[in-house]
Amino acid sequence: MFSIMSGEKRTGMEDDEHIRRHHMHEVRANQCSSSLVKHIKAPVHLVWSLVRRFDQPQRYKPFVSRCVVQGDLEIGSVREVNVKSGLPATTSTERLEFLDDEEHIFSMRIVGGDHRLKNYMSTVTVHPEVIDGRPGTLVIESFVVDVPEGNTKDETCFFVEALIKCNLKSLADVSERLAVQDRVEPLDRD
Repeated sequence: MFSIMSGEKRTGMEDDEHIRRHHMHEVRANQCSSSLVKHIKAPVHLVWSLVRRFDQPQRYKPFVSRCVVQGDLEIGSVREVNVKSGLPATTSTERLEFLDDEEHIFSMRIVGGDHRLKNYMSTVTVHPEVIDGRPGTLVIESFVVDVPEGNTKDETCFFVEALIKCNLKSLADVSERLAVQDRVEPLDRD
């Protein structure tokens, strides 16, 4: 199952091209997958500075209370994340799968924890765009995950999409606050 979700107006073919290049997951019969799109009124360098920090997801992810990375921060690094109360989990163990600072691609996999997200893998890409004449950012996050026993694909996707939507909204809020502090000027200034 592959769907594109967004609470905002999509730019169309450009979004589709980014999804085809970076967000097509192999989905087995017992899994679900989806991609979500968020347009953020902040320049790509600000947004990427938050997304790329595998060691500090709590800077924009509201359900993360603490994160500790084991060893150096590199591909294959593992982080132990403590989850705030209110979710059906308290911990998650996650591995950094891919990080490309030039193409702005981040990928992680959940490898343990006291939750039901088995074989979860997420990819986030960050792309520059212009919003209202100012530097903006298109963020796409996709995932694939096993459907837990006793749940449907729709229920599983709905749950994960709700978490990602919350994270993307928070990413937009934090990034846009930073952009205002930087006083980003219009692109077509004379």
